[in-house]
Amino acid sequence: MATTLDKQTSDKVSFIAFIVPEFALAYKMKMPEAYCYLKQYKGLDYLSEHWWALHTDNKFYALNSLYNVCYENGGLR
Repeated sequence: MATTLDKQTSDKVSFIAFIVPEFALAYKMKMPEAYCYLKQYKGLDYLSEHWWALHTDNKFYALNSLYNVCYENGGLR
């Protein structure tokens, strides 16, 4: 039996699926490396919690916010 996601969950998943590769590209990482980096330094938690505000921002500002969260949690890139 297939279940469908509600609109908000679908939008959240779509945004995260968009921004993680953009983060990898912006910071010259491979996708698996970017995912692990974001997971380790709480970037994915931040995305999950604040995706609604981030998705309305310019991509540059969303990526910069994500970078800053990771940096504040020990990320060194």
